[in-house]
Amino acid sequence: MDVHGRVLVTLTRRSLLNVAATTGAAGLLPSKVFATVAPPQPAINPALRARAMAALEANRSRLRNADVIGIADFGRVSRQPRFYIVDLRSNFTTEHLVAHGRGSDPSHLGWLERFSNDVGSEATSEGAYLTGNSYTGKYGWSMRLFGLDPSNSNAEARAIVIHSAWYAEPKVAETFGKLGRSEGCFALPGISHAEAMTRLGSGRLLYAEKV
Repeated sequence: MDVHGRVLVTLTRRSLLNVAATTGAAGLLPSKVFATVAPPQPAINPALRARAMAALEANRSRLRNADVIGIADFGRVSRQPRFYIVDLRSNFTTEHLVAHGRGSDPSHLGWLERFSNDVGSEATSEGAYLTGNSYTGKYGWSMRLFGLDPSNSNAEARAIVIHSAWYAEPKVAETFGKLGRSEGCFALPGISHAEAMTRLGSGRLLYAEKV
């Protein structure tokens, strides 16, 4: 009660929720009572993202879908998430681990040192890729990739695909401070691989580079 004889009522979030529960008037409460903070979106290197978007525009006529894009940042060490799946309509982005080719990191230091498009190089190739159909092969459920640039034109001949691999799992990065190496394929942890296969799907762009 204040000096004028009026009763003061202190409303807390708990008291508001209790009132809503007992009166059925939850819909009348301010929306901010129930507001949640959206998690921060993964930060993609701005220069890399700009190049990926330029590649998307340059290859738009060759894509069946331009709503979602994959971006691989091979300027980061392999123990860090560096494979991004971006919904260009909502900007919702997820980040994942991805292994690079052993030919790109001969000493297995965890850093990609060089790209190669050569058959037999077992290296990662840079540039824009078109995602192809999925199939079940040597590495299980996989997705074919087709190189759209001179720097990755041999992707199909080299059988460069997206697949899952035990050596790309977070536990490997935690234990050894780096992931294992592929033969040039984009090797992902199991849960990330499933997301890439479903969200990227066929007919979209995957862009890989080191900025």
